[in-house]
Amino acid sequence: MGYDLKAVVADGGLLTAAAAEPASARIVPLGRGLGLVPVTPVLLAALDEGAGPPVHGFWTLTAGLERLLAEWSRSGAVAFLESEYFGGTGEENTAVWRAGRIVLGPLHLREDEAVPDEGTPVRRALRELGVTADADRDEFTVAGLDAHRSTECWAARPADPGHSRGSADTGAV
Repeated sequence: MGYDLKAVVADGGLLTAAAAEPASARIVPLGRGLGLVPVTPVLLAALDEGAGPPVHGFWTLTAGLERLLAEWSRSGAVAFLESEYFGGTGEENTAVWRAGRIVLGPLHLREDEAVPDEGTPVRRALRELGVTADADRDEFTVAGLDAHRSTECWAARPADPGHSRGSADTGAV
């Protein structure tokens, strides 16, 4: 079974205040007071009008999305996470913005690379957001990112009451 995530993660309150634009932003609550905005083709099209290649070695981080994350980060740390795994192997890409600029990353872990001592890019990004592992769970699990296995499942999940401005039926995020 695979895992595929492309999402923005930040403090839920920050996302609620910042995500008024784009109007299709959808906030899904996570653990530890965090929120997740699934990054789907609908969101990317709204930001880039269908144009723009990925930047910084990411698969889906476009210039339009990067501008949005830099703007949102003026209120606090904002992480962009890409993670794809199948059968225990995969890749991760992350970056964290604060005060309008990247403060962690871009971090990449390719399929043929060993996990660094400081942890995977996703775990490091979550630590930058204030998530700490506990005795039985790593940062990924503590944050609740294990609840769904794909970006599409996160996009279809019921949003935080009052925060959904999109519809799972249309693929809006």
